[in-house]
Amino acid sequence: MITLANHIAGEAVGTAATSEVVDPSTGRPLALAPLSRGREVEAAVSAAAKAFGTWRTSTPAERSLALLRIAQALEDHAEEFADLECRNTGKPRRTAVADEVEPVVDQLRFFAGAARLPEGKAAGEYLGDHTSSVRREPVGVCAQLVPWNFPLMMAVWKCAPAIAAGNTVVLKPAESTPMTALRLAELAAEFLPPGVLNVVCGDRDTGRELAAHPEVDLVALTGSTRAGRELASSAGRALKRLHLELGGNSPVIVFDDVDVQAVAAAIADAAFFNAGQDCVAASRVLVHEGVYRELADALVERARGTRTGPPSDAGAYYGPLNNADQLARVSGLIERLPGHATVRTGGHRIGEQGYFFAPTVVTGVRQSDEIVQEEIFGPVITVQPFAGADEAMALANGVPQGLAGSVWTRDLATANRVAAGLDVGCAWINTHLCFTAEMPHGGCKESGYGRDLSAYALDDYTRVKHVMTAL
Repeated sequence: MITLANHIAGEAVGTAATSEVVDPSTGRPLALAPLSRGREVEAAVSAAAKAFGTWRTSTPAERSLALLRIAQALEDHAEEFADLECRNTGKPRRTAVADEVEPVVDQLRFFAGAARLPEGKAAGEYLGDHTSSVRREPVGVCAQLVPWNFPLMMAVWKCAPAIAAGNTVVLKPAESTPMTALRLAELAAEFLPPGVLNVVCGDRDTGRELAAHPEVDLVALTGSTRAGRELASSAGRALKRLHLELGGNSPVIVFDDVDVQAVAAAIADAAFFNAGQDCVAASRVLVHEGVYRELADALVERARGTRTGPPSDAGAYYGPLNNADQLARVSGLIERLPGHATVRTGGHRIGEQGYFFAPTVVTGVRQSDEIVQEEIFGPVITVQPFAGADEAMALANGVPQGLAGSVWTRDLATANRVAAGLDVGCAWINTHLCFTAEMPHGGCKESGYGRDLSAYALDDYTRVKHVMTAL
């Protein structure tokens, strides 16, 4: 079993306290990770604060070149990163490569380009005998807390725009999935000054200490709504800048003019991908009553044809749930289903080793049911009928979250009307779970605020300054 170390000021730094990293495919220990506390948090923040003094004055070209070199190094080590991600998360290998490592390389290259194109206003005379200009400047030290569902990708979504904008970073990966973030920091150390990118491992208390540190200027979180509330309360006392990408509960609205079999296949893929552990998973399906029974049957058939298994299983579409707590949570949602709901297929753990859960379809649910109102974050689809577009939008918006959703119809007018009416940060039409580095990702309501990806992410990691000069 390997022992991991924090990455602080360009160096590997061990800790006396450690926690076990478990392979979710087997349930057995995989590594020992640092359990960082005050001393390590203080060292990492101090390193970032020191590095900010010079990194903030680096040119966009210098920051761009560093990110391009990191992207190339990651691409050169793609197989190594895929191996680490598979071991740490249990994902199928093709998922680790095509859906995480390859997009991350592209996203790093995008932010390398965006670093050289900061948005600004033209200088001008808006008061007699005075010239005004608007500067965009880095915020400072950014504490970034990322989840376990896409460990490498979420790390890059956070640190790449922050570094591109001239900030320095202390990144805390999820307690159960630290391996690729630490390896990324090791690679990046060849191209970044010491202290620009630091990684400290630990648990929730580590994250709390990091977020509360007085030298941290901005806190970014991808995680649960519960964690976002706690962080907002803590950061509010110090008036820290926040960037929160929180839980989702994506509505998938299907009208009666679609190719039912084709749509069922697309929805099932977007629901079961990564074991449903995606904040925009297509888990909450709303179907026009005219095709409700047909689509529900098609989803059941797709679920029965979907296989879960460890990375060694080339035929598995998805791997295990990430940890024992998540397995218990998903199992609990199924066990607590009310009598009017029906588990059409799945609804149970698979095997005794690891945290595998069967592809599941539940019908007969009602809007007030826990499984509808709560984010599932597992390989589970719920199916509800609707009579018309207005009812569909009411059901779609009738949950606390507002991250993403999709509309499926051949009617362009209906598609655009419903997409405009969804209280979400991303609305797809006739597709789901598609991302590109150039477009923003984020939500509203209890799904938080701030945007990952795109040039909007750089806005979150900069502050605006007006400079006026008397002529």
